[in-house]
Amino acid sequence: MTGTWTALNPTSGSSLLANFGALAVLVGTFAESGLLVVGFFLPGDTLIFPAGILCAGGSHSGPHLVLWQVLLCAAIGSIVGAQAGYTFGKHGGRAVLQRTSNSRLHTVVARGERWLDRYGARRAIVIGRFVPMVRTVISPVAGVLDVPTRTFTLWQIVAAIVWSQSLVLLGYWLGASVPNVDKYLLPAVAVIVVVSMLPLLGQLRRRA
Repeated sequence: MTGTWTALNPTSGSSLLANFGALAVLVGTFAESGLLVVGFFLPGDTLIFPAGILCAGGSHSGPHLVLWQVLLCAAIGSIVGAQAGYTFGKHGGRAVLQRTSNSRLHTVVARGERWLDRYGARRAIVIGRFVPMVRTVISPVAGVLDVPTRTFTLWQIVAAIVWSQSLVLLGYWLGASVPNVDKYLLPAVAVIVVVSMLPLLGQLRRRA
């Protein structure tokens, strides 16, 4: 946790990092990976990528973070969050769906089912980790659809590690390589989000 507090905005990665440092990475990645519905409103890519920049000291507008702590928190949060979401889906998700009349929740689950049907469990788990919104829903949906625990656990760990560590290290490299990277942070984050959305946009276009 950092020593300087700023106005907290839980949907802003920079606000969370300024107030909680690496702990924000742990909690944020857990929530986005495992808390269905709530996870949609929390930063993922826009949290751990800037965290990597802050590790390199490449931003003068935020705290300096420790690289190994951010890498560890990103990996643990992503893995444990996804496993928690899967466990909830497997043991209670179907009952919740039967009781709720929330049309948005049913739409989200249907989207996850189509993703699993299209790519198969292994590819869906790995690819879905890199796609906003899909990243949040794929774990509980895999549990609801009874994807084997061993299959889900193995591939979600692989996907979580590759996704979290690559984004942190990309941010670290950028922060160490580009002077005054603050000027380019928002465009860089926007590019990452757009690129990560391409598989989802492609799927929607094929359905149109």
